This record gives sequence, structure tokens and C-alpha cells, in this order.
Amino acid sequence: MNFKNPVGDLAQSLIDLGLRAVGRDLDDFLKRTKTRKEAAQILEELVRVEHQERTQKSLERRQNRSKLGNFKPMTSFDWDWPKLDRDIAEAALKLRFLDEGANLIIIGAHGLGKTMLLKNIAHQAVLNGHTVLFVSAAKMLGELGGIDSPSKLEARLKYYSGIRFLCVDEVGYLSYDNRAADLLFEIVTRRYEAGKSMALTTNLAFKDWITVFPHATCTIALVDRLTHRADILKIEGDSWRRKEALERQKREVQP
Repeated sequence: MNFKNPVGDLAQSLIDLGLRAVGRDLDDFLKRTKTRKEAAQILEELVRVEHQERTQKSLERRQNRSKLGNFKPMTSFDWDWPKLDRDIAEAALKLRFLDEGANLIIIGAHGLGKTMLLKNIAHQAVLNGHTVLFVSAAKMLGELGGIDSPSKLEARLKYYSGIRFLCVDEVGYLSYDNRAADLLFEIVTRRYEAGKSMALTTNLAFKDWITVFPHATCTIALVDRLTHRADILKIEGDSWRRKEALERQKREVQP
């Protein structure tokens, strides 16, 4: 830790770490020591070590709470394979949409790397100090739909609405009833009004979302809230697994 103004910056650092008495009276504390310079250096090292430890623990907590699990890093992503706007993808990885309080929507068929890309974006958010949750649409809506107690439901809605960056995976793979649509709309609305970003992946164009919520009246309003402030990334191409299978077949037939 580099202190341009050793006493002033060190005092505030000690206070931030909870050593308020020492921080408030740091100058008097150093005067009472035999070697003021060495005492200041010891305290600076104490602050550095403690800050490093707390930063690491905070990162570990955010990683655990994010529920990201295992995922391939972007170094494994073949930018020449699917058709996508690389500028939008790289801007998303730099979290520009998150800084602006906008949403991110990744659209593409199954097997094109949507989840891999979103997990890498979420991981960058974790590294940058944000609270993140990665959850499938089926899991989140299934959990919320199974809650009978109004107070417990409100607590979970606050949880999903309060996270700095909520990532919802695989919207469109299953159909849901009206209640699920209303619950998702409630979360989207609360986050929209609070200016908190969310991201989701879907295999469907927005005009086809009526197949996901076939009887819901809020579908149009839901899409409108999601897309009002959003970066939309479309990915086109053949399935990654199909691509790998074809490449494997070519290697096998080579002499």
C-alpha cells in the first residue's frame, strides 16, 4: 500500500479497518513510540495485509454466492465460429452495460455458447466487486411459484430484485403459467425502477415469447421493460457440439 501522505492516509485506513482509536489519534500514537518511522511502517504493513485478506475473502464470498459453477473461459471461445457482433460482446465483457444500469439479452439457438458467454460476463462482474447471481429461469420461477406464504414470497422477490447483477439463463426452453409470468414481470419491474441491470439468455425472438407465457397478459409489457435499456446480442450458427462432432469425424477419416 503506497501512502503519499503517510499519517493522513494511514489514519483513515486504520479507521476503515475498525482500528478507530489508533486511527483517530495516530499522530499521538506515533509520538509515543521510540521510532516513529518504523512504527508507521509496521502499521502500514498491518493495513496492507489486512486489506489484502479482506479483499480475498470478499471475492470468495461473492464467487460462492454467484452460483456460477464451472465454465469455460473466453480463451476457449472461437470468435470465428458463430456469427455475432463482437463489439457488443466485448463491451459486455467490459461491463459497460452494467455501469449504465442497462440490461443484456443474448439471443441464439441451443449450443451456440450463450451460457458460456454470460457466465464469463458474470465472472467479470464478480471480480469487479459486484454481487452476482446466476440462475436458470426454470429454477427461479419454479422456486417462486412454489412459495405459498406472502411474506416468504416477498422476501424472495426482494432477494432477486436486490442483487446488483442478476443473470437468468435459458428463458424460452419451457412454458410457464400466468403466475410465473407475473412473478418474472415483478422482478423485472422492480429492477427496472431501481436501475439495476439484469442479463438473460433466450433461444427465442421476442415475438415468440408468447409461446413461453402463452396465457399471460403481461408478456408485451415484460419484453418492453427488458428491452427499453438493453444491449441485445444475437448469435447465429450451428451448434458448438455439432461443430465439434464434424471436426472429430474429419480427423478420424484422415489417413
